Amino acid sequence: MAYEHIAPSTGPTGPNSGPATPGRGGDARGADTGTQLRPRGSNHTGMRQYNERVVLQAIRLHGDLPKADLARLTHLSTQTVSLIVNALLDDGLLVKREPLRGRIGQPSVPIALNPDGAYSIGVKIGRRSMDVLVIDFTGTVRERSSVTYDFPNPVTLFDDLQRLLDQSVASLGAGADRLAGIGIATPLSLGSWQALLGVGDEQASRWNEIDLAQRVGEMTDLPVHVIKDTSAACVAELVSGRGRSMHSFLYLFVDTFVGGGLVIDSHLYNGARGNAGAVGSMPLHAAGGPAGVPPQVLSAASLFNLQQLYQAAGLDPQAAIDGRALEPPWASHTRVWLRNAAQAMALATVNATCLLDLDDVVVDGVFGRELLSRLIAHLEEALDMHNWEGISRPSVRAGTIGSDARAMGGALLPLYAAFAPDPEVFLKSQPGVPVDGA
Repeated sequence: MAYEHIAPSTGPTGPNSGPATPGRGGDARGADTGTQLRPRGSNHTGMRQYNERVVLQAIRLHGDLPKADLARLTHLSTQTVSLIVNALLDDGLLVKREPLRGRIGQPSVPIALNPDGAYSIGVKIGRRSMDVLVIDFTGTVRERSSVTYDFPNPVTLFDDLQRLLDQSVASLGAGADRLAGIGIATPLSLGSWQALLGVGDEQASRWNEIDLAQRVGEMTDLPVHVIKDTSAACVAELVSGRGRSMHSFLYLFVDTFVGGGLVIDSHLYNGARGNAGAVGSMPLHAAGGPAGVPPQVLSAASLFNLQQLYQAAGLDPQAAIDGRALEPPWASHTRVWLRNAAQAMALATVNATCLLDLDDVVVDGVFGRELLSRLIAHLEEALDMHNWEGISRPSVRAGTIGSDARAMGGALLPLYAAFAPDPEVFLKSQPGVPVDGA
């Protein structure tokens, strides 16, 4: 196994642009601000905790805000907002910024999220590597560490995870008391497709016997949340990337295997068994006939396919993710993969659009941004070859998070469970009925 520890670094979001939840609790659309949804509070008694979360969410959505603007955005009285803000300042969840001067009347004081107000740990357990992130209250990555392997061995992986978790907690010092929990992103079928990966049945089948939430729960006193890895990546894009301004979209993430997530009405839709958006399992052609059982999209559009092309040519397969993919001698093999992957992803996109009438498709992956740009260009060309009569062609956009997406999505779960107006916004199997907050 190879171990890598990277010093504290900044994630894709800044102090004023942390994860913006598309919360439900009586949300009202905010067209004047460019965000899809905004939290709405209640002046009824007995709603203090909910209103505290609404205020936190309003700042998360819109950035630093004076109390008067918070009252306007949340539909709470100025007095209620003042009481809530003062309590959250005392709790260390909010901080005051420098007063805004030069206006008529008293200078207003913007209120911001305190980056050190809370922390969360995100874990991605994948087929080739395990990543652990620590994010702060604004969604900024504070610590990052990883382990690489040929395939996760449950006999040794949890020892490695314990080591990385201990390392992550230690990195926070006294701030460890403000950890909200641990979110784990992993494939629902981690032991599946072992034949493609050259993994023995016995080693792969062990994962079918492991209750991951229970196993990790035995390692910590923190709350533990588990979510499908590509759904977690979709969460990260939904609240920290392009998803902030999208209503409904299909999310495609390319790693060892390609997978996806589905956002409907600004909410992650998991499906009855957590498999919604599983584009990798879509068939590439009709069943029956001389071809027999059809191959799946993942058999053509996964990074594993590109690495196989490299290996067959005697080239380093790691070039797929380190920037050499578009350089000789890898480039000729990359072009073959791009065509095949784009055609498979186009078929999945057309089928999903016919069923869901999607506005957008977001594509991301563990590789560099230049290769992502080439993949999207090939996908657009492949979509040109389909008949769009009777349906509207969605826009294809590049994801903004990259390789951190799954671990970051996992880390967001505990923060939202503890501080969002709807603590289960990413965990529900289907959208619920909004609560009338006023």
